[in-house]
This record gives sequence, structure tokens and C-alpha cells, in this order.
Amino acid sequence: MAVTRASGPVGAGRRLPQMPVTLHPAQVIVAGFAAAVLLGTALLSLPVARAGRGSATLVEALFTATSAVSVTGLVVVDTGSYWSPFGHAVILGLIQLGGFGIMTSASLAGLLISRRLGLRQRLTAATEMHSLGLGDVRRVVVGVARVSAVVEGAATLLLALRFVTAYDEPPLRAAWLGLFHAVSAFNNAGFALWDDSLVRFVHDPVVLGSVLVAVVLGGLGFPVLLELRRELRRPDRWSLHTRITVLGTALLLAAGTALVLASEWTNPRTLGPLDTPGKLLAGVFSGAMPRTAGFNSLDVAAMTEATWFGSTVLMFIGGGSASTAGGIKVSTAVVLALIVAAEVRGRPDVRAFHRRIPTSTQRQAVAVTVVAGAAVLLATLYFTATAGSTLSRSLFEVVSAFGTVGLSTGITDALPTGDQVVLVLLMFTGRVGPVTLATALALRRREVLYRYPQERVVIG
Repeated sequence: MAVTRASGPVGAGRRLPQMPVTLHPAQVIVAGFAAAVLLGTALLSLPVARAGRGSATLVEALFTATSAVSVTGLVVVDTGSYWSPFGHAVILGLIQLGGFGIMTSASLAGLLISRRLGLRQRLTAATEMHSLGLGDVRRVVVGVARVSAVVEGAATLLLALRFVTAYDEPPLRAAWLGLFHAVSAFNNAGFALWDDSLVRFVHDPVVLGSVLVAVVLGGLGFPVLLELRRELRRPDRWSLHTRITVLGTALLLAAGTALVLASEWTNPRTLGPLDTPGKLLAGVFSGAMPRTAGFNSLDVAAMTEATWFGSTVLMFIGGGSASTAGGIKVSTAVVLALIVAAEVRGRPDVRAFHRRIPTSTQRQAVAVTVVAGAAVLLATLYFTATAGSTLSRSLFEVVSAFGTVGLSTGITDALPTGDQVVLVLLMFTGRVGPVTLATALALRRREVLYRYPQERVVIG
């Protein structure tokens, strides 16, 4: 995006020529999401957006709009009862806009990065990103739209049919419920039109299964989904990014499920009253949702401290790059683990699947993680001092907001206004921060024709 000012010869009444002003891609991403939040806040502030008398307060509208655009799911008012059908439609539109914008902007950022590099680096980037390095803007946008339409359409149909046949919902009402929760699931938003999220469906494998599949697919990311569609039966042809994302996602899903089952199996307020199949279903669902989805089929406030802590780790990691999920991303966490493994084994290179990971990628992973960790630590310190809640609850709430997850131990609506505003900033930063930071770091990469003498620093 460039703004060019008129120029002419120097003289009386003439100004010196000015160079075009070009916005950095990271600035465009931030400005776009900020504009969407402001638009959503204005619409939700209208009296017609609220089910009761009057209109929502500025904080209520701003918080809900930010949560929807950032596809988080944290709320300060009950979504189903507080907002009118118009308000629900606005929230749904913001979720779709935010999710589509996230996948598109992140994918286009990857495309831009590959084309800003030199020839040799472009060939390397094309191999690493595979689906992004050789495409164009139109193909990326159309591809994201098609993927979204297919997954959301299939989930809408399954959910609507289930609501009609098993819960006696009228067809139009069932279609609306199916559409709203399908869009919310694929975009990892976590918004639900029931005050208990999906707790009432804890025994229903169709509802929970449909939501779970949509959440996982949305959390993989467009580049991975596009490549899996082409090469699903040929794993040997998958790019390194796809292999890392799929493997990391599978391991984290298994770890989350094991954590919930081990910690909550005998908890009388969560898994305890369920039979074995019900425990397994709820365990799988609850273990997957901290991957930035935000739905819950068990009462989060009743879970053990061990589950809270493990979920916090999962929320911080998040989902795949260029996906609707938040967090530092699966690929970032895997690269960090590979760095540690290489150092422990004394290897000079960081390797995975017979490929060497560039030093620049390693440094980006460290930078994103350190910045995210610093933001979480500072916000948690502020919450423990002002919110009056325990450290575990404060940390859970902060990471849930920064990781754009939406799970809560039940303290969000009771927080002081200042703390709710901090959560707004965390949701916005957590949504655009990792993407813009990674983009900025990649685009700042340049060749240096000299190197300083090397000297070791004692570590540990």
C-alpha cells in the first residue's frame, strides 16, 4: 500500500519531491484488525444489538467485538441471552471476518516473505512453505474461502440435522444454531449461544465430534490443509512445515487428552459422574479445546489445578501457523524442542525429517516465544495485584486471552473494568502479535558482508 504525493520542480510555490510512503505489511495487518474491532464495537453499541432495554456499555461492546474479531471467545456478558439476533449476527460476522482475515493475512505474509528473498533463498522458502512460495494472491484468497466454506458447510449440516432430530429444534432455529457454532468452531472462536457453552452436550458424540473436527481443521492452517488435500496419501511428499504441524498437533492432542483423563477421572464435579465412554469423549474434547478453541463440555472452574496448569501450557502453544488458532504456534514450539535436542546431542545443525532448519528460523522462534512469554508474565503480575484472584486463575485467564483461546475459570465478568481492558489488549496483541512479529523479523532479513570476531559467553 503506497501513498504518493505530487511533486514538481523546485521553485516559488513548489515543494521538494517526496518519496512514496509505503506501509509495512505488519502495519497493514494491525490496521485491518483494529478497523474491524472499531466497526464491531460501533455495531454492538447500537440498542438493536442488545436483547434487553438500552444499549451495551462501551466496555461490553469493545470486549465482545475484540473477542470475536480475534476469535477468542472470552465474554463479559452471556452471548445467548444478552445480545439480540442482530447482535448474534454481528458477532458471527466478526468471527468470520477475523478468522478469514487471519488465515489470509498470514498466508499472504508467507507468500510475500518468499518473494522478497533472493533467488536461492526463494527456492529454499518455496521448498519449506511449498503451497505458498509458488502461488499468487488470488489463489491464496480463493483457497482460504473454499476451505472455510467446505468445512463450515459440512459442520453446519451435521449440527443442524442433530439439533432437529435429537433436540426437537425447529428447522430454521436448528439451521441457525448449526451455522453459528460451525463458524465459531472452524475459526477456533469458542462462542456459544448457551450459557454453559457445550456442557449440556457432554454425552453427545455427534455435536462434540462435529465441533472437534472443525476446530482441529481450523487449527492446522491453510497451507497445511491445502497440501493435505493434494498429497494426503503421499506423506513422503509433504513439506517440512506440514510434517511438523501434523506431528506436533497429534502429539499435543494426545497429551491434552491424557492430561484431562488423568487429572479429572475421579473428580466428582467433572468426569467422575460419567461412564467410561462418556469420560473418554469428554476427555478427548476437553483435551483438544485448549488448542485455542474455547468451547467446554466440562465446568472449567471445577477442574483441578493440574488440569489448569497443563491447559495453560497448551493454550500458550496454540495451533498451526496461518490458522485461526492463536498461541506461539505448534511449529514454533517444535523448532524450540529441536533446538534443545540438537544442543543436548551436540549436533552442529538443527534437523528434522532429513532437513536442516535455518538459523534465521530458529532465531525467529526464540524471539516470538520470548516476547510472548514476557507479555504473559507482565500481565499475570498485573492481574495478581489488581484482580484479587489466585496466581493459577490469573495465569489461566491471561494466557487464555493472549492465546485467543476463550476458556475461563469463571472470573472474566467479575473483573474490574481496568482488568477487562487489559484482557482486550491481550486478545488483540495475541491475535496480531505473533503474525506481525514473525513477518517483520522475516522481512528485515538482509545480507551482511562482514562478520565480527567470535567469542563465547559462559552459559549456565
